[in-house]
Amino acid sequence: MRHDESIEDYLETILILSKKRPVVRSVDIANEMGFKKPSVSVAVKNMKAKEYIEVSEDGFITLTPSGKKRAKNIYERHTFFTKWFTDLGIDEETADEDACSIEHVISDKTFKAIRNYVDKS
Repeated sequence: MRHDESIEDYLETILILSKKRPVVRSVDIANEMGFKKPSVSVAVKNMKAKEYIEVSEDGFITLTPSGKKRAKNIYERHTFFTKWFTDLGIDEETADEDACSIEHVISDKTFKAIRNYVDKS
């Protein structure tokens, strides 16, 4: 997994968790992603350094405006491709896995063209 891909997965997870619960902590991320807390701690440090998140004194994690923008972009791609693949008859698990792979590597230009094409169909 590319470093950026990993960061994007964390940002997407934080976005999803923040919609479900009032606060997001490292342990919540670890549980959601199935990672050990030390791995999440390293990722949190990296995301803070890139100014994608802020961490309060209580350990509550929030996305910064740039972090939220990147997370929403990845989440939009993920949900779009998952729905499109399931609409094509792909089982949900495979559709979700494939969407997760594609969301990180497709260019903005290509994604917008595919989305526009599918929306017109």
